[in-house]
Amino acid sequence: MLLYDWIVIGIFCLALIGIVVYVIRQKQNDSADYFLSGKDATWIAIGASLFASNIGSEHLIGLAGAGASSGMAMAHWEIQGWMILLLGWVFVPFYSRSMVYTMPEFLERRYNSQSRTILSFISLISYVLTKVAVTVYAGGLVFQQVFGIEELWGIDFFWIAAIGLVLITALYTVFGGMKSVLYTSVLQTPILLLGSVIILVLGLRELGGWNEMLRICGAVTTNDYGNTMTDLIRSNSDPNFPWLGALIGSSIIGFWYWCTDQYIVQRVLSGKNEKEARRGTIFGAYLKLLPVFLFLIPGMIAFALHQKQGGYLPLLESGALNSDAAFPTLVAKLLPAGVKGLVVCGILAALMSSLASLFNSSAMLFTIDFYKRFKPATPEKRLVVIGQLATVVIVILGILWIPIMRNVGDVLYAYLQDVQSVLAPGIASAFLLGICWKRASAKGGLCGLVAGLVIGLTRLGAKVYYSSVASAQDSLFKYLFYDVNWLFFCGWMFLFCIIVIIVVSLLTQAPSAEKIEGLVFGTSTPAQKAATRASWNRWDVIHSLIILAITAIFYIYFW
Repeated sequence: MLLYDWIVIGIFCLALIGIVVYVIRQKQNDSADYFLSGKDATWIAIGASLFASNIGSEHLIGLAGAGASSGMAMAHWEIQGWMILLLGWVFVPFYSRSMVYTMPEFLERRYNSQSRTILSFISLISYVLTKVAVTVYAGGLVFQQVFGIEELWGIDFFWIAAIGLVLITALYTVFGGMKSVLYTSVLQTPILLLGSVIILVLGLRELGGWNEMLRICGAVTTNDYGNTMTDLIRSNSDPNFPWLGALIGSSIIGFWYWCTDQYIVQRVLSGKNEKEARRGTIFGAYLKLLPVFLFLIPGMIAFALHQKQGGYLPLLESGALNSDAAFPTLVAKLLPAGVKGLVVCGILAALMSSLASLFNSSAMLFTIDFYKRFKPATPEKRLVVIGQLATVVIVILGILWIPIMRNVGDVLYAYLQDVQSVLAPGIASAFLLGICWKRASAKGGLCGLVAGLVIGLTRLGAKVYYSSVASAQDSLFKYLFYDVNWLFFCGWMFLFCIIVIIVVSLLTQAPSAEKIEGLVFGTSTPAQKAATRASWNRWDVIHSLIILAITAIFYIYFW
């Protein structure tokens, strides 16, 4: 890192400070101001925040690492950005009418208070143990690679970078709330995009072009069935990414993440109105088409460069290639002075925006879904303070979990997707049937959530046990909860939860028409339908069709 790089980073930090100070000086009198930016966000801020919140360490390290190790296999998860259109076109009207702040709060409106408690609990635990800790862990790893510093003042630089990143992000999230997350995203998103495009272009130029990457990666087989790194659709017998399992699993995880996860939906709930919220999702869907090219393909470029020149993928202690070092190694090796500083700003932007969104969403879940329920008379200004304190606690818990996450290492992206594959089915089934089927009862939705939680925890426990006990005997339990491919397991688990909700709903009392009015298809009033119809025009439809067409073309090209 040269002086020019530090100057660029300094300018970026000054701009960030300026935005945060501007936000703090604006009054945030109540929880709607603090958690949802006063519900006055425009489509540009919503779309940029959706993208910036989504792009975190799992992309900068994990997705590039997945590209370097398995090629196009993980592209299914990234190209599922069209799922954001479902959020805008299908779910936004129901969420807007319900006037809720959180997704658990919506489940309470649709089902009952127990459903709300379960979803709040699952969400908070998963945020701390996966998203917060993994993002912080990977942030420290990235900066250790990019700066090339092992120790500073006798302390492992990993810890200095990781904790410094957390503290800076926590400060502006605690004091600025959702508005600081949205406003800083508008600055961070273009910097992240520009930096990643520069990496892509310089990487292809160093390698010798797109066709050279396809030639080198296309010559490397990934299974015993003839598939190569450039194949998106792989044999259904592939042990890791069978094509049917990949399509089903990525769709379920994508639906849960983009349409029902508080972390994402909170950006949309902050919209000024239904029109701004929907257009924000369309803009976010356009941006979501980019990560495959900005992160996964640079990982493949790093692999190809390593095959051709060597030195682009350092070795782990086991002797295997450290695929997760692909993106930071490209930054360190290819970028000239000044430009490297810009890309580091992009990395900073991604990590900080992702963390800020996590902190704000977690604090909101605790404040609204736990604290306010037990103390409903709490003044609004007091709720803001509680939210700030909750953010601090979540930061501390995330840091305490990092030593455990350091053991994840080269399986970072796979770890996240594996956890999400057992987290998603129960929640996705409850939301899907809750909005599509009027007969879905409170007990049915609750049983579906509980079934998903129990099966998911059993699967994770089985993975921990059977991975560490090599002498374990084969059994039906081992086959079902350990041997079955994780993607097929996700699909079967989703189907099971759907069946549980349907059966229990048919055996229990149906919800009253008053309770579900405006929350389920076929229950909207004429005024609600008219408001939704007035919120979109033909250009919204055209842009949505363009996004679907680009997705189809991508699948055809890499088939």
